[in-house]
Amino acid sequence: QVQLVESGGGLVQAGGSLRLSCAASGNTFSIDAMAWYHQAPGKQRELVAIITSGGSTNYADSVKGRFTISRDNAKKTVYLQMNSLKPEDTAVYYCYVRENRGGAYFTYWGQGTQVTVSS
Repeated sequence: QVQLVESGGGLVQAGGSLRLSCAASGNTFSIDAMAWYHQAPGKQRELVAIITSGGSTNYADSVKGRFTISRDNAKKTVYLQMNSLKPEDTAVYYCYVRENRGGAYFTYWGQGTQVTVSS
């Protein structure tokens, strides 16, 4: 089992920045991919950014050039640096972690943290 604790959400004006953190604990030695999703009211949860155990990253088109995902494997933590925030970035942001136990995959979600960007 992996437990995830998120922090860093809040209210910010358009053009501002926030940094989200998600710390994993428990059975963390099998973690490979770590990611951030967001879900706006009335919409489906969507991938924002993902980072593999090797450090490869991928981003949603809407955040490319503004958001940066990173991870500290020693601290079992994934970060999302969000710059040049827009009102349309307002959503609940969820941390996602995938375990690979010998080819069997297990996924875990954080509790979510609210990000609100005012215009």
